[in-house]
Order: sequence, then C-alpha cells, then structure tokens
Amino acid sequence: MRRIAVCPGSFDPVTYGHLDIIERAAKLFDKVIILVSFNPKKRNTTAFTIEERMELILRVTGHLENVCVDCHDGLLAEYLERTGACAIVKGLRAVSDFEYEFQMALANKKLYPNAETVFLTTSSENMYLSSSVVKEIAVLGGDISGFVPAEILPDIVRRLGE
Repeated sequence: MRRIAVCPGSFDPVTYGHLDIIERAAKLFDKVIILVSFNPKKRNTTAFTIEERMELILRVTGHLENVCVDCHDGLLAEYLERTGACAIVKGLRAVSDFEYEFQMALANKKLYPNAETVFLTTSSENMYLSSSVVKEIAVLGGDISGFVPAEILPDIVRRLGE
C-alpha cells in the first residue's frame, strides 16, 4: 500500500520554509501531493494565480521524484478521500500556528477519519519566514534571495516589483 500525504497551502509564493517541509515530508511518505488551495480569506491578496503557484512549486520540487502538485477549491477532506491520502502534512513555525492548525486537524479528522494530520516543525532558520513576509519585503524593493529558491526568484521579483 502506498502512503500518500497531502501538503495543502496557498504557497503565494513558495518559500524555503515551504520547501523544507516538502522535502522532509517526501522522506516520510511514498507520495506527497502539494495541494495549492483556494483560500476565500485570501481572495484579493494573492500575488500569483493558482496556475502560476503550481508552476513555481513544480520548478523547485523537480528533484523530488515522489512529489507532485495539484489544486483544489473544495473541502480538503473530499480531496483526501478522492486521492486515498492517509495524511495531511502541515508545517508549524511557532506556537501561534498550532492553535489554528490543531482546530483544522480536528475538523478534518471528523470529516475524513481515514487521514491523520502530521505536524512538522520548521527548521530554526525558517521560523520567521512566510509568504506574506516575502511579499512585503519584495514590494518594498528588499532582497528576498535568502527566502526563496533561486529558480523562481526572478519571477517573484518581477511580479511583486510591478
């Protein structure tokens, strides 16, 4: 039986923090699906389309043979059931992330009991890193080269510098 995990998020844009969690999840599961989700709370704040985010993720995860990218705009539980996933992988930066993610884990468990939520703590060098921080620095003309993979840096700078 293949153990499939889903790593959901908005990934707007994907950062070294995301990549760290993805690479670590790829070592734990047979297949990891990076699921670019539509978040109604972030409707007017995304810098990249879902298709663009998927393409950026594909470019930075090409070295991971068991990782693929998909998108979904419904309940995560429905997607888990459809793909036969046994786990949801979520990265935690700080205690403040845990409260929300724990609540979501309980809701997802109720909706789809066949999957567990696995929390991976971020590496210490990425504790402060988020897509929002990257966007804010880039929009103000700051150097984000230490925050995002080099393969996608020009795309992010070009978009956010507009």
